[in-house]
Amino acid sequence: MLLLALDTATPAVTAALHDGSSVVAESSSVDARRHGELLLPAVDRVLAEAGVTLDAVTAVVVGVGPGPYTGLRVGLVTAATFGSVLGVPVYGLCTLDGIAYAAGASDRFDGRFDGPFVVATDARRKEVYWARYASPRERVAGPSVDRPADVAAAVAGLPATGAGALLYPDAFPDVPRDEAGGPPEHASAGALAALAAAKLAAGEEFLPPQPLYLRRPDAQVPKNYKVVTPQ
Repeated sequence: MLLLALDTATPAVTAALHDGSSVVAESSSVDARRHGELLLPAVDRVLAEAGVTLDAVTAVVVGVGPGPYTGLRVGLVTAATFGSVLGVPVYGLCTLDGIAYAAGASDRFDGRFDGPFVVATDARRKEVYWARYASPRERVAGPSVDRPADVAAAVAGLPATGAGALLYPDAFPDVPRDEAGGPPEHASAGALAALAAAKLAAGEEFLPPQPLYLRRPDAQVPKNYKVVTPQ
């Protein structure tokens, strides 16, 4: 098994390879405006680090969001292309599930992310994408997109992780920190790949590799086009 994992649903552009036992290579950079420029070089780096070529990949794992329209599509289209060219399956995973799994896998924070807890990422427009978890592998609410104040009661008293939680501390006051910093802010392809490997070993189902937008895109088709006719 050699899983290639990709995620572009958050500002992190991240790719990783997983051999079924552990992550063998990972590359991540944070730049919310350059997903299209950074993803393929990241894939090249993890292949080179692992000492393999693309045709060694046996399956592709992709974060399906929720996330902003343009960035999210970069990862999904790339994953679909790789799957088609290589003739391998493409598995979808909720990006928030990957962040939850990464938080739970950490040996920091005294088990605060063993559950229950909440993941929140930045949805822009003063909103967050969020989900609530009973454990790092069990999502019990969401994913949803809401204003932070509207979800404060639903997440009260729960530890939180993700960039959305950091942006809105009034709604998510319990973001654990230690001397090394806080819990995961953005998606990690390594965590996504590790979660996929665990799900495959357990025979669990995946999401289709289709985007979880949860709302209409920011870009809108202009109305009332000005008609220009030749004179």
